[in-house]
Amino acid sequence: MNAIAPIADFDDTSYDPFAQDEAAFGDIEDIHSVLAAHRAHAPVHQADLLTLLGWATDPNFGKTPQFTVMSYKEFLEVDGDAETYSIDAYETNLGLTFGRTLSLLNPPEHTSIRRVFQKAFMPNVVAKWGDELVAPVVNALIDRFVQRGEADLAEEFALKYPFQIIYRQLALPERDIATFHKLAITMTQTYGDMLRYGKEASRKLGAYFSDMIRERRQQPGTDLVSHLVHAEVGGERIPEQVLVSFFRQLINAAGDTTYRGTGALLIALLRDPALLNRVRENRALVATAIEEALRWDGPVTMHMRMATRETELAGLRVPKGAIINMSNTAANRDPAAFPDPDRYDLDRSRVRHVAFGYGGHVCVGQHLARLEMTRALNAILDRLPNLRLNPNKPRPRIVGAYMRTPRDINVLFG
Repeated sequence: MNAIAPIADFDDTSYDPFAQDEAAFGDIEDIHSVLAAHRAHAPVHQADLLTLLGWATDPNFGKTPQFTVMSYKEFLEVDGDAETYSIDAYETNLGLTFGRTLSLLNPPEHTSIRRVFQKAFMPNVVAKWGDELVAPVVNALIDRFVQRGEADLAEEFALKYPFQIIYRQLALPERDIATFHKLAITMTQTYGDMLRYGKEASRKLGAYFSDMIRERRQQPGTDLVSHLVHAEVGGERIPEQVLVSFFRQLINAAGDTTYRGTGALLIALLRDPALLNRVRENRALVATAIEEALRWDGPVTMHMRMATRETELAGLRVPKGAIINMSNTAANRDPAAFPDPDRYDLDRSRVRHVAFGYGGHVCVGQHLARLEMTRALNAILDRLPNLRLNPNKPRPRIVGAYMRTPRDINVLFG
């Protein structure tokens, strides 16, 4: 790996994408009551999600007609119909930063290439990473604060562990990690003028990954890059452009969302000590706790589709080319699917949540996310006895309009 050139930083090296999280994704804490009011009025609205939340429409979409799906029923209808609702809605934002990544391809190309990526993220493959990658990272982070008796589990743990796992999966050299993370998270910050930094990050990560792909083809290892560059679709290797775009997106898909989802999980349990103790004493509930957290306040509030033809949705005429905002968050709290939806409930009857999406584009890395969150929660329960919120610190908050983010999780233990 050291044979490739170091990754190039932004031309403006002072640009800090980590400070842009609020500007890019919002600081709304109570998104749920706003969405509930809109959903009660109608399952689908002729407006974009940001407008419904009181923000300004992203200017990068111009005057393209937009709709927002609020209900679980219509969410499944749209996400399950790739022929009527394509992935092309991302052409003016993530398509310009990630490029031709797996999640931005339409069938039949998406279908054939996805089979290869799915093999790399099947439960039996992912399970091997638990001991080899996840456990060492999780325990090393806890080692840093376990003797202190207090910590910020957002800043010191949740924010760090999934990214460190990705660095190991890619076999990134230490010299490139900080710049890589900086560039990678910028590509999702596409609102308004921030898009220009995303495009710059895309170019520089593209050059970096192209060099990495060439090197791993000549000198393969056991890392994820080496595996995928030698994988084949119908007797042919995955196109380099698709591989580069997939690796560009990986830190967001497997890192950013996992960190945010872990934060929501910890907050849900810490706010109710009885639930936390129940899970500590019965580890069979860990999987249930994770699924309920993803439903209750999942990291991604929406994704988008584009109407391939004029159609009708919940009684509304949808013109060809219109953008459909699919609110995962609103669908996951639809009382028609989830009774008493605002309650975090470990005894809830299992109905499939849509935190990972639905249909042909359901998240390919969902098994890895679940494994990481499982290992993380079990390690915290094992190693931090008498875990509780720090009463002398601010109440933990989950905020955001596009992505839901735990600002801090200050705890005491021992």
